[in-house]
Amino acid sequence: MNKKKLLANLIDQIKVELEKAKAAYDTSKSATRDPDFKSESKWDTRSIEAGYLAGAQKVRVDELEMDLNVIEELAADSLSKKPTVTIGSLVEIKFNNLVKKYFITPAAGGYIVNVDDEVALTISVFSPIGNEVLDLEEGDSFEVEMNGESREYEIISFC
Repeated sequence: MNKKKLLANLIDQIKVELEKAKAAYDTSKSATRDPDFKSESKWDTRSIEAGYLAGAQKVRVDELEMDLNVIEELAADSLSKKPTVTIGSLVEIKFNNLVKKYFITPAAGGYIVNVDDEVALTISVFSPIGNEVLDLEEGDSFEVEMNGESREYEIISFC
C-alpha cells in the first residue's frame, strides 16, 4: 500500500468530516439567535439546549481541526522507513491467521482508508494495539488484553 496515497486519502476524509461538523455548528449557533428559540416561560429551554448543542459541536470542530493539523504534519515526516514501528508506520499485523493493515497515528483513529483496493484502519497510539506495537520490529509478537481475554498478535511487516 502506498503510504503517500493513504495519507492523502485520510486527510481528505478528515476535511470532509470537518466541513460537515462546521456546517452543523453554524446551523446550531444560528438557532441560538433565532427569535423562535426565545424562551416563552421559565420552563422553556430551547435556546439553552441549542447553546449546549452549539458548544458541543464547536468542540468537535476544534478536535477535527487539531486532527487535520497533526495528520498533515505527520504526512511530511512519516514517509521514510524507521528501524522499528513508530507513529506514522503502516503495519501488517496477524491475529488468528488473518493479516490486517493498520496505520499508527497520534490522532484521528478509527478511519477506514481504501487505497488501490487495499484497506487500512487508522489506530491512534492511545488504543491498546497502537500502544503495544510501538518500538517493535518485524516478526515480534505482542499481547493485548481485550474483554478479559489475552490476544496475541504478530507484526508481519511495516513501513
